[in-house]
Amino acid sequence: MSLQSCPCGRLGPSGQALELTACCGKFIDGFANTPAADAEALMRSRYCAFVLQRADYLLATWHSSRRPTRVSFDPGVKWLGLEVRQHLVVDDSHAEVEFVARQKASGSPALRLHERSRFVREEGRWYYVDGDHL
Repeated sequence: MSLQSCPCGRLGPSGQALELTACCGKFIDGFANTPAADAEALMRSRYCAFVLQRADYLLATWHSSRRPTRVSFDPGVKWLGLEVRQHLVVDDSHAEVEFVARQKASGSPALRLHERSRFVREEGRWYYVDGDHL
């Protein structure tokens, strides 16, 4: 049985791709007991949740002030990769992450989502608030 590499693309100390269960999977599957350590880890795990179509995790990690009532996924979209460009710690409870995520819908050219996302930490847990497209 082969193990699945984490879609977020994070590499381990040896330069090898981390397995999903050792990377973002532990946050997605263990949300109640394993919060992401920082805003970048949360952003990476949210990217993985889009890849894996885990609306439950996306909604749970969206700040209540901006959380939509539901998350839907476009059929035929394939996520192609993630590049984290910057993780800026503003203060103990605010951070920003700039990233580029690539996707392709069937029959369409690939698209790049370039965003600076804002995160807030409440009661030891990070939440996605919103972002600006760049």
